[in-house]
Amino acid sequence: MLEPAKRYTGYRSYEYLEAGVDYREFDLVPEIGRVPAYQGISLDTQQKERTARLLAESMVISLHDHPSIFPKEITQTVDYNRTARHRTGYEGLARSGMTVVFDNLMDGTCCITSQAGWKWTDVVADIGMRLSDIAHQDYVLKVENLADVHKAHETGRMGLVLALEASTMIENEVDRIDMLYGFGVRQMGIAYSEANTLGGGLKEKNDGGLTLFGEKAVRRMNKLGIAIDISHSGDVTCLDTIRHSNKPVFITHAGARGVWPTNRMKTDETIRAMAERGGVIGLEAAPHTTLSPAHPLHSLESVMDHFTYCVDLVGIDHVSFGPDTLFGDHVGLHDTFADHLSLNEAHYGVPYDKVPYVDGLENPAECFWNIIGWLVEHDYSDDEIRKVIGGNTLRVLEEVWH
Repeated sequence: MLEPAKRYTGYRSYEYLEAGVDYREFDLVPEIGRVPAYQGISLDTQQKERTARLLAESMVISLHDHPSIFPKEITQTVDYNRTARHRTGYEGLARSGMTVVFDNLMDGTCCITSQAGWKWTDVVADIGMRLSDIAHQDYVLKVENLADVHKAHETGRMGLVLALEASTMIENEVDRIDMLYGFGVRQMGIAYSEANTLGGGLKEKNDGGLTLFGEKAVRRMNKLGIAIDISHSGDVTCLDTIRHSNKPVFITHAGARGVWPTNRMKTDETIRAMAERGGVIGLEAAPHTTLSPAHPLHSLESVMDHFTYCVDLVGIDHVSFGPDTLFGDHVGLHDTFADHLSLNEAHYGVPYDKVPYVDGLENPAECFWNIIGWLVEHDYSDDEIRKVIGGNTLRVLEEVWH
């Protein structure tokens, strides 16, 4: 893990307000050192120096994360979410080495007790609260275009892309996509596990594919310059979206079903179709998702089994990382919200051994140090490493973001 970025001055979320007076205070987890450091990589001095150089100098982009800080007491999470005032993990982000993070907010889950959490007003509240906080500091930079990406890289800032895991909140009003673009949203998913007006989710027993309205929504996202994500969509909807989009499509956070046979992973057919149209898959590390027979205890090694599989399947130009991490007990959150997050047989269709956290990819602060270290240890070249930690994603954004 790197030292804190020089640009970061120690700002904490909402410090311009008075805790307990202007907003409810929660006892939050520490951003650094919540779990022991990963010990699965053995680098010599030269390799450590190379890892640090690549992390410090490269364009490092996380395709999917939730860089919010969660309460120590999991049972307080619902109340915390309902405030819509998630604290951004500035201290942890400042040590991550990332240039840009696709922040998937809470996607309207500030009222998470059912699908009602996908209401339009909830999403607007999430976006507005997050932007209010970001506007009071100078380290995290809201990214709306490629110029902002390069500005973050050149000035030592952290670029943050507003992203949503589904389009459920637009209901049947395509112009809401324009409004979200106006708010700064630059990446959207089609469906989050359950079907919506656009198409089918991976949880559904029968996936009818992209609807006529979904085709219209995809065309609108293409015209506006919003990147499309199919991570949580059903297999038929994934293929339909790839076919109907005139721009490359992202799988921002998933893995390969050829490695671990659950619906949460993507089929070879989907991964190939995505790559043939120029897209990129980001390998994820949400607890108990990207497991592998060789490494059934979820860790960096499990995730990298999916990485090597996808590289062999479609080539290194179409693979990246969307770790899907946060600052807090991710396993505990999954346990608490299992029914609402569709964490059922669609995700965990085969037996697995539960872990308390994903070793090596537990939070946004540590992910890319360990990913790059693994790649260095396994003799990937500098050019190959730069591609998978950001270059491939940037190539797609250059085509999608007009």
